[in-house]
Amino acid sequence: MSWWAAFFGSVSALLFLLVLGVPIFVAFLLLNVVAVAIIFGPAGFGLFANSIYTSGTLVALAAVPLFVLMGEILFRSGAMEVIFDSLDRLVGRKIRGRQYVLCIVLSAILGALSGAAMAVAGMLGRSLLPAMRKRGYDTRLSTGTILAGASLDPIIPPSVLAIIVATIAQISTGKLLVAGLLPGVLLAGMFLVYVIVRLRINPALAPDVSMDAEKEKKRGSAVVALLRMLPSALIFFLAVGLVLLGIATPTEAAATGVFGAVVLAAYYRRLSLQMLKEAVFSSVSVAALVLVVMTCAVMFSQLLTLTGAARELGLIATTLNLNPFVMLFAMLALPFVLFMFLDQVAVMFVLIPIYLPLVKAYSFDEIWFWTLFLIVAAIGGLSPPFGYTLFALKSATPDLSMTEIYKSAWPFVWIMVLGLVLMITFPGIITLLPNLMARP
Repeated sequence: MSWWAAFFGSVSALLFLLVLGVPIFVAFLLLNVVAVAIIFGPAGFGLFANSIYTSGTLVALAAVPLFVLMGEILFRSGAMEVIFDSLDRLVGRKIRGRQYVLCIVLSAILGALSGAAMAVAGMLGRSLLPAMRKRGYDTRLSTGTILAGASLDPIIPPSVLAIIVATIAQISTGKLLVAGLLPGVLLAGMFLVYVIVRLRINPALAPDVSMDAEKEKKRGSAVVALLRMLPSALIFFLAVGLVLLGIATPTEAAATGVFGAVVLAAYYRRLSLQMLKEAVFSSVSVAALVLVVMTCAVMFSQLLTLTGAARELGLIATTLNLNPFVMLFAMLALPFVLFMFLDQVAVMFVLIPIYLPLVKAYSFDEIWFWTLFLIVAAIGGLSPPFGYTLFALKSATPDLSMTEIYKSAWPFVWIMVLGLVLMITFPGIITLLPNLMARP
């Protein structure tokens, strides 16, 4: 079988199965089994089993269940409530639209600590959004700020998606994790600027400052709020700071973060065997699914390489002699469109093996390119009609129509696209921190 027939046939079959709603790991598994049978015959199933075992036991992947477990414990420890209350105190009373600021900052922090954009969107949709609407905040802008902040989850470390991408692309996990820090801060800042400009143009989007601060008179000082946030800040340092300083690998940092989350749960008097049991079972179910899909996707990548498709794609890309920015635009535009209609993780696993030879052929900085890819994934999670954070928020706010949610998301989608253009134009936004790391 020619390489092009193997390539287009396998990718078309995979996308067809995904469109039909077949679970991701089942689609990959079926395709891998059929491909191994056609290429190698019955003797190839030993290779298949060895590939699954080797991929599933990679040391770097141990960080995935550990980061998920850390997030689960944090959600049950009471840390999230403390962060919410402390940020509410820190945002100035005299700022018009202070709840918008709180919403963006809080959702970004919660997404970073929990690693679950859908959980953050759902939680804030149930808790913060009703309070904002009751106080007189604009429903559409409130909804948009929740979606925007939560969508930063794939970018801001610790990101499970970054670990998966780094493993498949065979690049430094630590550097890819750290590379998302400045882009995440930049995008959050752009969201805040947009909200401030909107409020300057139309002050009616937020209630009067005196009304909004009415409940703040009995609150504690900003110093107390900062002190209360220190334990959670320590968890973030354990998960990311140790990697940035070169003291620990991502797996070691994740394990340290889990220990810190357990200590924090004990500090807040929420630690119990039942709580730990629930956190472990929840994280195991999520991590197991991720790892199963991961091993099947790696096998798919290996089969593409064995058929010669990866090498031929690299040769074609080289002979086309396209402008690097034209190729970069094409490589980012394709997932941007696919993320609107297909599952985020599925698209990543399909495209990463295809993109590997192209990234090398055009000599793109690997950390820079795959960080851009993660940003596109974040945009896809926010983009109508099928962004996953949109449906998470809808489930938490059934009274809002999908049309209203779509309209609230679009301005922030285009803000993220603008941020993506800035990071393409100024690569240092992404590469600065990874280049400063003490070790890979």
